[in-house]
Amino acid sequence: MALITNSVSSPKRLICFDLDGTLTQHKTPLGPEARELLDKLGKKYKLIMVGAGNAPRIWNQMGHYPIGILGNYGMQEAVVSEDGELTIVREDTVVPDKEMFLEKVAYLRRKYGYEKYYGESVEFHPAGMVTFCLLGTPAPIEEKLAFDPTREKRRVLYDEVLELFPDHSVYIGGSSSFDFTPKQYNKYDAIMKYADENGYALDEILYVGDDYDDGGGDSHVRIKGMDYIFIDDYTTTPARLQFLLD
Repeated sequence: MALITNSVSSPKRLICFDLDGTLTQHKTPLGPEARELLDKLGKKYKLIMVGAGNAPRIWNQMGHYPIGILGNYGMQEAVVSEDGELTIVREDTVVPDKEMFLEKVAYLRRKYGYEKYYGESVEFHPAGMVTFCLLGTPAPIEEKLAFDPTREKRRVLYDEVLELFPDHSVYIGGSSSFDFTPKQYNKYDAIMKYADENGYALDEILYVGDDYDDGGGDSHVRIKGMDYIFIDDYTTTPARLQFLLD
């Protein structure tokens, strides 16, 4: 299993997509070119979204595009029903130790100089995923996008964050945050659980994403071994995937 450029190593049946940075700019609506791409690919392949955010957020960002979604790194699965509504069919939940998270995040803020922020410092998602928002949860999107586009600022903290949260998978998430899930939740294992339940073999799967470096949301796909395509500019994705339609 390896990085794919303009061909695939074996016939594919299932294509799995990241959203932010792959089909759209972060936290922005699905554009017409990306929608057209999905329409065309959907006639030839089974498509699903695999995201860090929850399924309703991804679905809303996509303008209610009819596609199955694995949300929160696989803690949640949703499908679109025949009447066009999103239905959550599985939602694994955990209860995070909020006091521990708040204490350790406060320590990191003091040590690295992130003591000023908008709103809440930590977001506790209903499923139990946790987000450490360096700029605060309601920070303006313009500030989030400009904060750390290369992830260099967060990589300074990353090794220490791993040490402080040894029981969690830690992701350099979104544009200005860290995401935490229990160890067993990551995009590779989420996809393979879906594949096992729906009759897809590993060599029939292709993943399309933008964040494969260690700590990236797509990193487990690379590390654990699944064919993948690296997108470095979401506006080029339709052209990059044209070979799948030829």
